[in-house]
Amino acid sequence: MMMGRSGAVGVEYGLLLPALLVIVLGIIDTGRLLWTQTTLEHAVEAASRCAAIDTTLCSTAAQTQTYAVAQAFGLQVATTNFTVSTPACGKNVTASVPFVLIIPYLTTTSLTLTATSCYPV
Repeated sequence: MMMGRSGAVGVEYGLLLPALLVIVLGIIDTGRLLWTQTTLEHAVEAASRCAAIDTTLCSTAAQTQTYAVAQAFGLQVATTNFTVSTPACGKNVTASVPFVLIIPYLTTTSLTLTATSCYPV
């Protein structure tokens, strides 16, 4: 029986666990970030298309914003996060959403995700 090595596993575990948790939470955060960006892009694309094509469902900017929120599946987004305009390219919908990381020691870090789509009229 080796008494001198009984605490070595505990020390190694204590040293490696924080690094492992940062890696795992980083992978989770990256997945959340990509999912949120993709959902936001889908919402603005669908809303700009609706504003250009469906004049009954998305005839005003407020209706288009409401439609964009409905297309942002799984996200808690306010209608004020979406802006609707009519530049030369057609019907333009832009979204801007804050994204907070859950990685330890980076919880104060907040990113702003943006997406823009312009559908020709």
